[in-house]
Amino acid sequence: MKHFVFLLCSMAAVAAPVQITSISTRADMVSGGDVLLGVDGAEPGALIKLNGADVTSMFRTGAEGHALTGLVTGLKPGRNVLQVFAADRPAPVSELEIINHPIEGPVFSGPQEQPFLCETEKFKLPDGTTLGPPLDANCSVKTVVQYVYRSTEGGAVKPLPSLEALPPDVATTTTSLGRSVPYVVRIETGTINRAIYQIAILHDPVSQSSGWNKRLLYSFGGGCPGGWNKQGSSLGTVAVTDSIVGKGYASATSTLNVFGNNCQDITAAETMMMVKEHFIETYGAPLFTFGRGGSGGSYQQIQIAGNYPGLLDGIIPSATFPDVQATIQFLADIQLLDRYYKNSGKTLTDEQQRAIAGVGTLQSVAGTAAGAKRIQATGGCPADLPRAERYDPRTNPRGARCNVYDHTINAYGRDPETGFARRPVDNTGVQYGLAALNEGVITTAQFLALNEAIGGYDADGNMVEARAVADPLALRAAYETGRITSGGAGLANVPIMDVRGYQDADPKGNVHLKYHSYSFRERLRKANGTIANEVMLVHGTKSPRGFDAFQFAMMDEWLTNLSNDNSADPAPAKVARAKPAELADTCYTASGERIAETQTFSGGECNRLYPTFPSPRMGAGGPVTNDILKCQLKPVDLADYRATFTEDEKEKLRAIFPNGVCDWSRSGVEQRPLAGTWRSY
Repeated sequence: MKHFVFLLCSMAAVAAPVQITSISTRADMVSGGDVLLGVDGAEPGALIKLNGADVTSMFRTGAEGHALTGLVTGLKPGRNVLQVFAADRPAPVSELEIINHPIEGPVFSGPQEQPFLCETEKFKLPDGTTLGPPLDANCSVKTVVQYVYRSTEGGAVKPLPSLEALPPDVATTTTSLGRSVPYVVRIETGTINRAIYQIAILHDPVSQSSGWNKRLLYSFGGGCPGGWNKQGSSLGTVAVTDSIVGKGYASATSTLNVFGNNCQDITAAETMMMVKEHFIETYGAPLFTFGRGGSGGSYQQIQIAGNYPGLLDGIIPSATFPDVQATIQFLADIQLLDRYYKNSGKTLTDEQQRAIAGVGTLQSVAGTAAGAKRIQATGGCPADLPRAERYDPRTNPRGARCNVYDHTINAYGRDPETGFARRPVDNTGVQYGLAALNEGVITTAQFLALNEAIGGYDADGNMVEARAVADPLALRAAYETGRITSGGAGLANVPIMDVRGYQDADPKGNVHLKYHSYSFRERLRKANGTIANEVMLVHGTKSPRGFDAFQFAMMDEWLTNLSNDNSADPAPAKVARAKPAELADTCYTASGERIAETQTFSGGECNRLYPTFPSPRMGAGGPVTNDILKCQLKPVDLADYRATFTEDEKEKLRAIFPNGVCDWSRSGVEQRPLAGTWRSY
């Protein structure tokens, strides 16, 4: 949990007593020319060499739990070898291969996106200035360190006027470990992997003492539309918060960990890894690292924890979506329904329209349909991206395609005919409104008219009359690379607190619907046979008083208990055992009253307060897991309908679905297990 451990011994040195440990990151994924290493078992007088040069002086004793610890600098690009020699032996007794990557990236995400807009001149520092113009095409800047403090005069956050003496109005804060320290925060801002990162930590520059509680909280920002082709100029979080930094937690994030800047979890994972590596090399290894963030921040936590295990030891997703594709499928269906309602479906009542879509309020159709622009080739380019560089099917077919799939082309693959990203968008065989028909809400004629006219999407994400047909290689990639969260892999071994603020009844409509939490939960259950490592906390439109502090305290206790468990039991058993007794499925009333109750899709007091509504695909018969991108087909079977069709309607039904309808009892087309973690592209 504390850090990655990689041991490489030369000779038949599997049994050699000398061990080299990479502390700051995986030894094959080092960045920036330096790495924090630990050496154990070396005899006094041992010699340590990097690529043949003596680096023994870079190591010191008794730090980070190792006999010797050293920040080894001067790594060359690519392969490096660190060797440990006994004083009286010419051959190394142990060695470690280190692969060094540029601080500008990439490490594992594959070729970097172009064009790419630098936004350092827009990024505001704590003192109100900006980072200024970039130093190179990778949007790099010089690292800036500024200090701020919490004042006793009204609680304001002010720039620290001097590093030589603290001002008289500096407040004190008590950390989670019970230490009272000056409320002075060191804020470091720089660039890593073309992202602007920021680290905030309690630190008194006068006494050079730290209030850090040895825990790292990594924040992930929301959004998605427009999240491509740019560095980003916002972090989506504030550096100084009483419940985080004020309690001694170190806080870190970056612009490419805000999905409104970068709607793609692979680069997000890579950036988080590189920022965490830099943090460890600067401050030391945290006892554990946990994440927090809502909406687009939930995607990142869930997919990083699942696909790149070890980066996050625990996660607190809120406004949860299992993955990007789960949101896209909802929005793509909703946009088609919205078009139908405004055109052919005007005879449907509001209640019929709502029932077909499944949502709690009809406004969640009209109010969210525009969100489907994230799949359109020209749907959401950054405002500063020149039009001459943007895709146009007629005038600039090789221009930048601003959408989720082309932004993730390294995972989905490139269509050799078009040069564009392969797409998994599909609604072939989907019977929209099936549940509404069987419940008697709509008639057979309305059901047939809907499914005859619903349409689909073309390769540019534009709505067309024909149903959408997915690229089979895109489907395969979606499952194998973790674009679809399996619920297994790394997610089986981390504590998860799913925080759901209820928005299904939003009068303006909302995409952050409660069913997504159950889709995620059921994927965990399906993959692992248990949900013992997950807790769901549901509240109304406003969170209870002190709720943030409660979340962090519970996750801290959970991970602290886990770090103290030195048993040989499997990780899932240890995670379940470490859960705090106070932490259980819960919903909160509007007044903050706590109702401890297992959260289920239907039934119970919590669902009376906060009803759960299905997605359009669930209303078409799809599973709660919502993990089928393209369904297997079966012949039309009249026994599946509780309504009675006329002979003409039976013929029309078969004509609408000439190749059959979705068979939700089977796995999806190309649906398969995740093909391993820590993938490189």
